[in-house]
Amino acid sequence: MLNKYARAFFTRVLTPFAALLIRLGVSPDAVTLTGTAGVCAGALAFYPRGEFFWGTVVITLFVFSDLVDGNMARQLGRSSRWGAFLDSTLDRVADGAIFGGLTLWYAGQGDDNVLCAVTIFCLASGQVVSYTKARGESIGLPVNVNGLVERAERLVISLVACGFSGLHKFGVPHIEILLPIALWVVAAGSAVTLVQRVVTVRREAAEADAGEPAVPQGGDTR
Repeated sequence: MLNKYARAFFTRVLTPFAALLIRLGVSPDAVTLTGTAGVCAGALAFYPRGEFFWGTVVITLFVFSDLVDGNMARQLGRSSRWGAFLDSTLDRVADGAIFGGLTLWYAGQGDDNVLCAVTIFCLASGQVVSYTKARGESIGLPVNVNGLVERAERLVISLVACGFSGLHKFGVPHIEILLPIALWVVAAGSAVTLVQRVVTVRREAAEADAGEPAVPQGGDTR
């Protein structure tokens, strides 16, 4: 849902900014790299210390680079396989930094082994959810499914909860409970999404195999 509606909205909003960067001679790859570096710095510098509000502010300032770089590439007419590969790869790095920073908090000062494990699951399942789509497409399948909790949903739920939970240090009572709730929601949603994609790939693979000619005896059936 967020990929369909929110992405289109923010793309329109950020188009003038993308055009400005183009006029300044900034490349889409530079925006991708800068955005990822900023997200990683915000997550790993603030989250392990429990500074969820300021960490989220820094991350939010950089996370929109994921929309700006693609917008710039389209305006320049330079959409390329390399750009798509770099963007997708660095998305995984940014996600790892966000959930890695939260894991370090719960493994350290946060002192909660259960939530540490849940956060690790959010990190791992998010990476695997992305991998299932990429792997399915690499073997010629469309992976035509809208998962319950994809990357946009994982980020919005997690970052909004982190930001509001950080208000606890400004005297807002009991609001820190939002982060654990969000992590459980992301973990459950990611598990459901993973099952959705695996089931879809299995069905699409069976349909594709049924439409192919039989492999001669002695052929490679791997």
